[in-house]
Order: sequence, then structure tokens, then C-alpha cells
Amino acid sequence: MQLFPFLSFLLACWSAHLSPHQSSVVETVDGPLQVGEMGKTLIHEHLLVDFIGAKEYHPDRWNRSEVIHRVLPFLKEVKALGIHTMVECTPAFLGRDPVLLRELSAASGVQLITNTGLYGAVDNKYLPAYAFTESADELAARWITEWKEGIDGTGIKPGFIKIGVNPGPLSAIHEKLVRAAVKTHEASGLLIVSHTGPATPAFEQLAILSEAGIPAKAFVWVHAQVEKDKSMHVAAAERGAWVSFDGVAPGNLKEYLALVQNMKKHDVLERTLLSHDAGWYRPGEENGGDFRGFTTLSEQFIPLLLANGFTESECELLLVKNPATAFGR
Repeated sequence: MQLFPFLSFLLACWSAHLSPHQSSVVETVDGPLQVGEMGKTLIHEHLLVDFIGAKEYHPDRWNRSEVIHRVLPFLKEVKALGIHTMVECTPAFLGRDPVLLRELSAASGVQLITNTGLYGAVDNKYLPAYAFTESADELAARWITEWKEGIDGTGIKPGFIKIGVNPGPLSAIHEKLVRAAVKTHEASGLLIVSHTGPATPAFEQLAILSEAGIPAKAFVWVHAQVEKDKSMHVAAAERGAWVSFDGVAPGNLKEYLALVQNMKKHDVLERTLLSHDAGWYRPGEENGGDFRGFTTLSEQFIPLLLANGFTESECELLLVKNPATAFGR
């Protein structure tokens, strides 16, 4: 079903009015892409995630051909629904595999974006040993090198910075990760996408950005739906941060409708991002485990928005313009 009959027209008009001073490029696994070519975008998904932990982690734990066989049909499915781009949020030491992503992109036609950074959530289980001893400057130097030269000798460059923190106040090591991300952003312009959850660590991270003179628009509050006080979502958006409601699933559509309605009510829909946080091929599980597809937004949630007073232009804002504005540099 064609959900946005004026998609091409609206996107062309928006792209044509980009300021010459406004950044307009995003890095995909196939190289730089003009943001006007991103199209409908899923901003937070996972094709493969390995939960074994950094101490035992090794990319030999999965076979790329087997992963492609399992995952490719799901990508072709969303491509047929009009999704052009997917932001793959699996970080280093959790299953980030840029070569796998490049092969899946070529086979599916879906433009994929990978990341640099480190994930400190889950009490640092996925942090390598060097994360505990190196300074924020040293960590940032690693991430900046990936941005400049590519990841692990592949030549594939990250399109954003992915970090993760625990739900409570920032620990010393998580504050270090944030500061490293800020330094990397200063050098690269890459968006900081932070697994966060509740408001407390979100606003602590925004304070670190502010201290460094970095605008809040450089930060995505990931899993903001975990925070039940909707006024916090509005407050972050009014500061300029991106507020990401990224767990859309068939069983929570009314909950997410209320979240997005609240953002619209307070005129901050232009700072709102949506996705599924779906997928999750798991090495070590038979056939990669229970892989969840990426169709709920297109097939169920956008029609629900339209049935509840949202316009096609507003849906276009959520799935096309906002992702391009957020990830472009």
C-alpha cells in the first residue's frame, strides 16, 4: 500500500530548500549519501547482536552466509514497503560487522548505516579492557580514526556515534564515554546516539554537551519511551535534542500513539524519531533465534497515526525529514 502519495514531491521540495550552510551528507556502508536520498528511514534497528560479552567476543562466532540467508528476506520485505534506509545500531563488541552490512545492503537495496563508539550499558559487560584504562581523549582518537579511515581495515566508515549508559546517574566510566563521544562529534560532526532510557542520564548527558558548547541537536535520547513522564520528552526536545521512541511493536501501538500525540501537542514533532529496535540475529542460537521483522511502523503505526488526525506531511516528517536532519552532517 502506498502510504505517502506525495512522498517524492515533498522530499524534493524539502531537499531543494536545504541551506547551502546546512550539512547534507550521511555516511553509509557504501559511502557518503546525500540526505535527500535517504528516503523513508528506520533510525534504530539491529540485524545481528551477540550478547556473549566483550571478554569472549569474537566475530568468528557467526557465519556471514548463514546470517545473510536468515536476515535478507526481512530487508527485502521493508524495501518493498518503501523503506530506503536503515540505521543499524549494533555497537562494537556486540556484533557490529560492517562487511556483513555492506553485503546485506547490496543484496537488499536497503541503505545501511553503521557506527563508531562503545556501549557501557548493562554494567559495562560489553566494554573492552582498554575502555577502563584509556582517557576520553584516547577513546575519541580511536573513534575519529574509524571515521577518517574506516572500521578495522574495511574502509567502511561510521555514520554516527553509538554509546550506551546505565539507567541511573552517570558513572565515571559512562561520563567518560559521553565526553569521548562529544570530542568525536567535535572532530567529525557525527550524531551522538546514546542508549539511555530514563530522563536522569539523558539530561546529565545533555549537560555535558552544553558544557562543551555542543548543541543538543547533536544528541539522540535513545529509548526515551522508558521515561514515563512525558514532560521530560518535551523538555529535551525543546532544548533541541532528538527524542527517540524506538520500540514500536504490535502490542504497544496505543502507548506509542500517546507518546507521539504528546509531542505533536507541544509542537516538538520535528524533534521526534521512531523505530522498532527489532531484528536481533543472535549467534549461538538455532537459526539466529527469534528474529523480529521491521514492518510494524509501515503497516500498522503510520495508518494508526493517519486515523488519529495526523497528516501525511507529519508522517513524512517522522520517517523522512527528521532522520535526514538528524543524521546529516
